[in-house]
Amino acid sequence: MMNIKELLSRYNAGQRDFRNIILIAANLRNVNLSGVNLSGADLRGVNLTRANLSYANLTNVRLQGADLTETNLTAANLTDVDLDGIDTSKTYLSRAIFQPSKVAVK
Repeated sequence: MMNIKELLSRYNAGQRDFRNIILIAANLRNVNLSGVNLSGADLRGVNLTRANLSYANLTNVRLQGADLTETNLTAANLTDVDLDGIDTSKTYLSRAIFQPSKVAVK
């Protein structure tokens, strides 16, 4: 299983494909992962406060219990993502794709 340090190292080296990665309860606060492919990832309970995930592929990502405070999801693909119960009131969602995601904005 990949840890955060390895993920960031690979991302900084130019890798963008991290499909199906498991990072349960990881601290990704303030990280820049713009353009990353995390489709199918398990990010339950992850702290994404102020993270930059603009233009990311988050198709079918598990985000239950994640903290999306001030997370930049501009133009991110959130298809088939269940955001029910997640406070997105301070999340940047401009041009994000939600079909047919389950969204209940608080």
